[in-house]
Amino acid sequence: MEGYRWKAAVVTLSDKGYAGEREDKSGPLICEMIEGSGYEVEKTVLLPDEKEEIKKCLCALCDKYGMDIIFTTGGTGFASRDCTPEATMEVAERNAPGIAEAMRLASFKVTSRAMLSRGVSVIRGKTLIINLPGSPKAVRENLEAVLPALDHGLAILTGRAGECAR
Repeated sequence: MEGYRWKAAVVTLSDKGYAGEREDKSGPLICEMIEGSGYEVEKTVLLPDEKEEIKKCLCALCDKYGMDIIFTTGGTGFASRDCTPEATMEVAERNAPGIAEAMRLASFKVTSRAMLSRGVSVIRGKTLIINLPGSPKAVRENLEAVLPALDHGLAILTGRAGECAR
């Protein structure tokens, strides 16, 4: 929506990042990319791969802070501690699968490993939550695929625009 800056949060899920053993590069990349697309990053959070903590954080960002959109990064793979999609689905009110499908499709054109991403996209209240992978390369590929369409979806979700039939 032209001129409006969507209220965004970026949540990084990483045991090693949380413990200070690894520098998070995906979270700052998300901030850079979305700020360049007209989003206002109001909150950044770094958490370990703990499902209950992730759920509590997502609920607070949606319900207490009224974020328009939340991007998570990390915890979407096959490792036993990867629980971001499960936490996200447990706080969801509605599924928005096309976003995650579009991201996987775009990444699959670059690497067949894209099919291993379990990230989801959902709606809670008037907030869109999108799980991104943890690698900066995959974050860039995924965001480039979906950012152009998110503005319209957020305008509809938040009531700032009516649905348009083409």
